[in-house]
Amino acid sequence: MFRLQTFFRRPAVLLAATLLAFLFLNADASAQRRTPTPTTGGVKGRVKVGQGSAAGVGVTMRQGDREVASAQTNNKGEFEVRGVAPGTYGLTLRKPGLQVGRMEQVEVRAGKMRSLKDLFLPIDEGSIAFLRGSVFDPAGRSVAGARVEVALVAADGTLKRVDSRVTTEYGSFSFRLPPEPARYRVTVKAGGMETATSDVEIDSAAIFRVALTLTAAAK
Repeated sequence: MFRLQTFFRRPAVLLAATLLAFLFLNADASAQRRTPTPTTGGVKGRVKVGQGSAAGVGVTMRQGDREVASAQTNNKGEFEVRGVAPGTYGLTLRKPGLQVGRMEQVEVRAGKMRSLKDLFLPIDEGSIAFLRGSVFDPAGRSVAGARVEVALVAADGTLKRVDSRVTTEYGSFSFRLPPEPARYRVTVKAGGMETATSDVEIDSAAIFRVALTLTAAAK
């Protein structure tokens, strides 16, 4: 009787051993398929500016004086820097015509994308050109509410619209422009008046003035 029980137990033992081996091999294969532990992180954010487009703002991550990574904002002012080793960094933001922005103690963790709140870069008054002017009627009185447009004059004479304004109650207007040498055309329109234009040469970060006089439209 004892021998009979032993005879029937052997297949069960073999089956259990086979199952254990299968489970062990499957667990080992699953472990090999696991995603490796992240070793880097990153930073993302959005930049707002005092005037103009938020695109093209240079974003630099640094440790001390060493530049670690860099990026540029898109048309929405958004940026993203990936593949940065864990640690504490400084952030520098630059664009001509805007004040330099700095942020310190930005901590990056492995496997994490650090999200920064909206960053604001105000206008750098000392690095832009101001185009200021006044609009008058034939009698020399200030014209309020006139539409003023500024366009960049290309080398081939074509125009690229830059900005527009409505004159104040004193007939004045003001535009902020890049300081690089360029020619701009100022166009003024007002009800019952002929359109007036004037070209202005910009060559540096300074104040440039122009005066335009409107004439009565022909009947």
